[in-house]
Amino acid sequence: MTGHDADGAANANAAGDEAASGAASDGPAQYAPPELAAIRAAVLAGDVPHCPRCDAHPAMTRKAIGGGSFGLGYQRRRDWFVCARCRRSAIFDLRRGTRN
Repeated sequence: MTGHDADGAANANAAGDEAASGAASDGPAQYAPPELAAIRAAVLAGDVPHCPRCDAHPAMTRKAIGGGSFGLGYQRRRDWFVCARCRRSAIFDLRRGTRN
């Protein structure tokens, strides 16, 4: 194998490793509205949401986000769901059932 062939093989391996690690370069960074709806439906049903983008559909990590009422008339209860593989995320105000 020549030096040029070795470089090409190394670059191909690096690209394969990046794809296997779940790099977020596979499409848009944000979830599409149907994907957000599926995540929200799983949460409201009491299930653990799974990433709709990743091939393995890993479980998403849930992080509670506090917030004051600040003129809203109620205490916000937002949750942030993050895919550990592709790092995409979704935030929902569970009381209102909305994204923000």
